[in-house]
Amino acid sequence: MRSASGNGFDSSDSFAVSGAAERTARLHDIPPSITPSHGDDSHLLSRIASPADVKALAPNELAELCREIRTTLLAYGHQHGGHIGSNLGMVEATVALHRVFDSPRDRIVFDVSHQSYVHKMLTGRAAAYLDPDRFSEVTGFTNPDESKHDQFVLGHTGTSISLACGLAKTRDMEGPNSGIGNVIAVIGDGSLSSGVAFEGLNNAAEQGGNLIIVFNDNEMSIAGDFGGMYGPLARLRASGGTAQPNLFNAFGLDYRYVEAGNDVSALVAAFEEVRDIDHPVVVHIHTLKGAGYDGEETHADRQTASASPVSFDSPTGVHPTDNVNHSEPWHSDHCNLSDHEPHEGQCEASHWQNPDAAIGKPDDPRKHYGKMAMAALEPRFAAEPGLVVISPATPGSNGITHEFRERAGAHYVDTGITESHAVAYAAGIARAGGTPVVATTASFFQRAYDQFFQEMSLNRSRVTVLDFLGGLSGSDNTHSGAYDVTMFSNIPGATMLVPTSARDYLADLAWATAPAGSADAPAGPVVIRVPGEAILTAERDATLLPVTGGQIADRPQSTSLPVSVSSASGGISAATVRGTVSVTAQRAGVRHMLDWRVNQTGSHVAIIGLGNAYPLAEQTAAALSADYGITATVIDPRQCTSLDSDVLESLRDGHQQVITLEDGQLEGGWGEKVTAYYANHHVSDGSRNPHVLNFGAAKEFTDRVPLGELNERYGLTVEQVTEAIIRCF
Repeated sequence: MRSASGNGFDSSDSFAVSGAAERTARLHDIPPSITPSHGDDSHLLSRIASPADVKALAPNELAELCREIRTTLLAYGHQHGGHIGSNLGMVEATVALHRVFDSPRDRIVFDVSHQSYVHKMLTGRAAAYLDPDRFSEVTGFTNPDESKHDQFVLGHTGTSISLACGLAKTRDMEGPNSGIGNVIAVIGDGSLSSGVAFEGLNNAAEQGGNLIIVFNDNEMSIAGDFGGMYGPLARLRASGGTAQPNLFNAFGLDYRYVEAGNDVSALVAAFEEVRDIDHPVVVHIHTLKGAGYDGEETHADRQTASASPVSFDSPTGVHPTDNVNHSEPWHSDHCNLSDHEPHEGQCEASHWQNPDAAIGKPDDPRKHYGKMAMAALEPRFAAEPGLVVISPATPGSNGITHEFRERAGAHYVDTGITESHAVAYAAGIARAGGTPVVATTASFFQRAYDQFFQEMSLNRSRVTVLDFLGGLSGSDNTHSGAYDVTMFSNIPGATMLVPTSARDYLADLAWATAPAGSADAPAGPVVIRVPGEAILTAERDATLLPVTGGQIADRPQSTSLPVSVSSASGGISAATVRGTVSVTAQRAGVRHMLDWRVNQTGSHVAIIGLGNAYPLAEQTAAALSADYGITATVIDPRQCTSLDSDVLESLRDGHQQVITLEDGQLEGGWGEKVTAYYANHHVSDGSRNPHVLNFGAAKEFTDRVPLGELNERYGLTVEQVTEAIIRCF
């Protein structure tokens, strides 16, 4: 689960998409020159147009097919990037599934579906992995718009068993006319930590009927596996599937174990044994994550991306590895982040592989600001025993480095892929007087919406939420953060801060995590939207902030916390954040954190840029000044929880237009609240009722559309905003 192309999102695969008709027409046209070659012209993968072609292979050809697929995945990872490690481990299992079952009549549901690359190769889409010119033709997840062999659009964890239960229920109710045969859910050990997976297991046992759960156990989640169930699972592996307690038997489910999860013949035999079974069964397969990585040349030997496939001497490209069963706390090797130097076994880096072209580039916003937050929190651990950072998986993607986790010890908790639990857990810590900080991706937080309302906000729990990847991005349709403002800013009792600089970001974090009982500490939960690409780019190039140059006057301070930044905590230097972090300013209590900041006072037009859209506000103001002689008022609202009525009232004098800019869903979002304010506070003097223009995203799902293209689509460019302003005069 969770990553995006080239820039380390743990979120999605981000490619351009072509039309379905064009995609279907092209997928079987595979240029021989780029197919895997092993010294002959057989190229089995190039001949696979559907699962029927897998069934037609001779038994002794299956291992060769697996070898070609593995070679293709390794070359694809270097050139394009993606969830390569999970797919390498699932090569044999996926070949065996399509050898034994009859997709699409037999329905295969891949949990998260980030491990579906091999499935796509075997269902007519191999060219999208073989030909670099066609890498954009498929998504990184299953998608029914691509193929009848894909059951659902899936990018989050734990739901495959529930979805499979639903498919099986309809089949059993409708009988032979349903058109559905075997129903197979494929789920990994990391995904099994999701509560919804247990709900699915519980329902499957009660429902009965044909349902095959392929449990892919590679001993890794995104980082390590965490939770009490992983000890019994390890004992099951050690005993060849005979140890008790058996988690699946405890639910009342039949159970089979396959130790040789990367042996295609063993898997074919196991799947044939359960095909057409009349009751639910779990087939537990033990696989090796990243199987085949150790056969590659080292990074030091790799200067540029190469389209040439890596060749292996072993029959399938899987080599023995000792990178398993580490004793150190995080159950994985000492990889720093999730996109560098992937290799076989318990390797966090094999979750998401950046293409070679991205190696050496500066950190993306998630890692940059995530490291910065951890560097600010770490020095407080010794004096604040209740300060705890909680990550429901995906730590490395958000700058929570392996080194930080080791130093933090008990001050860091990975709850596994359990967003709902993580938020409720944090509320419990807060109730006991602790200071929890929950950090993950905006789209993953959607899974904890009920806990945000009940356990967190209704109970006024002092929980700090770090909201990564909020706003517009080029991510896939399951990982878009364009809806975070509409979600968080409308929860009663929660405060959502939207900083536009590293300085404000750390000030917000210091205020939100001020120990309980300290002066001016917030009375309830605080969500901090971690700055995105537009903010980080502007911080690296101050010319993109032409009004302020990135230099904001210090607010009055009554108390300050020094910014303690350790290069060991992720490489953020002290020069990155200057001065001190203000904990109180302007007014006492919560109010000062909710004041809007007027960075330039002008007339005629006021431009209010929220969060990542703030640089656009300054750039638009500069264009108005240069092209039309208009000095616009420029405002950074800093938060989207409430409106600053003092500022809005002050704009009545001398401003005919108020412009709101936001890089999220416009409908139900923040800008419309400004429009509603003036509509609901209409004054008799018509000249003192400014006209409001709102700019933001449409209410839609977008799939791998580049950020620049989205900004054009929604009118979030200097030219489009300026034109709209002038047109209204």
